[in-house]
Amino acid sequence: MNEMKYILIRIIGCLLTFCLAFACQSEHNTLTLQEKEAGWELLFDGKTLQGWRDYNGTALTAPWVVENGALAALGQGDDGNGYIVTDKQYENFELIFEWKLPKWGNSGVLYHVVEHPKFAVPYVTGPEYQVIDMVGSWEESEDTQEVAADYAMYPADPVKTKPRKVGQWNTSRIIFDNGHVEHWLNGEKVVEFEAWTDDWFCRKNSGKWEDAPEYGLAHNGHICLQDHGDKSWYRNIKIRELPRKPKNERPLFNGKNLDGWEIYGTEKWYVQDGLLICESGPAEGWGYLATREYYTDFELSVDFKQEADGNSGVFFRSHMLGEPNTDDMYGWQVEIAPPMYDTGGIYGWDRWLMQIPDEKEHVLRMGEWNTMVIKVQGDRVTTWLNDILMSDLSDDEIGKTQGRIALQIHEGGGTKILWKNLILKQL
Repeated sequence: MNEMKYILIRIIGCLLTFCLAFACQSEHNTLTLQEKEAGWELLFDGKTLQGWRDYNGTALTAPWVVENGALAALGQGDDGNGYIVTDKQYENFELIFEWKLPKWGNSGVLYHVVEHPKFAVPYVTGPEYQVIDMVGSWEESEDTQEVAADYAMYPADPVKTKPRKVGQWNTSRIIFDNGHVEHWLNGEKVVEFEAWTDDWFCRKNSGKWEDAPEYGLAHNGHICLQDHGDKSWYRNIKIRELPRKPKNERPLFNGKNLDGWEIYGTEKWYVQDGLLICESGPAEGWGYLATREYYTDFELSVDFKQEADGNSGVFFRSHMLGEPNTDDMYGWQVEIAPPMYDTGGIYGWDRWLMQIPDEKEHVLRMGEWNTMVIKVQGDRVTTWLNDILMSDLSDDEIGKTQGRIALQIHEGGGTKILWKNLILKQL
């Protein structure tokens, strides 16, 4: 009897072990009740590719499949056909994912990715958590290109960075909390920095991204996975959104220099007697002075005085599509121009969205100081000139975008405008 009991206990034990192993396996790509209550959502259900599509596409044709409960890259990708993105966009978040690679494998997880036909690849906008097999890699690399690094920006702590062997699952975490960034690998925080600081911009403008003017500037965007030409596997991809923190009113111009701004084009921008001055140069081309940061929802008050005829404007939610020192600014602008040319109206990429009625043309005081107030929130743009409402517009396309604030010099010469009291309140 005792022997039979022992055999029965052994059998039950084996069955329990099998059941527990099966249960653990089935728990992948699921959320606990506590996780759901804490706001977590799955980005991959373990069965389908629902919620993912090609970068700059409407469907999923890239070489990604579901393989044994993992989201798998087949290793056939390249810049033209290797990236998939979430349908949804995220601003502040905590992202957790598990991954594994073959020997010499290379992949990556990007965030805040912006889609636009002229952005051919996602990495010119979105920062990347580097996923790579450094142990078996045959390539020499810089420390900012190694596993868990903020690719080409911030290296991972070599003491704490301990990836598992090839073929074993690693657990990674990315936290983006109102500009505070952390990378974690297998329970250790290995990267920590603040985005959009002087140090951040110094790294951006002096390394791999110096010719990618919009890299890392977006405050929200898609999560993106990379097929770098190697197989890779991801599972248990989950995310929870973090709240946006309120920001105080701040000046965009310090009255001393152009800190916080970037010049594009050939025209002249300078500071004199505490004023910001834009002036057409000998080339009589386009010129822009753009904030180095993105501002999406805001109220901007700015004083300006036109000392010569010319055409200018205040761009919003705009970005550079070309190379540095070019004039390829894409976005929307609030017009600033001579009398009878719709100052306070809203101009799009190639057409007027809202012109002002003729009876409001007298509101502009040519040769004197004027105050323009621009409020951009969601899909709505409202402008006031010298306390008079000039435009009130709602536009779906504006509502989908983000970008810089920029002052413009129109081509053709003859422009000279003085600016002061550029005060921004983020909404």
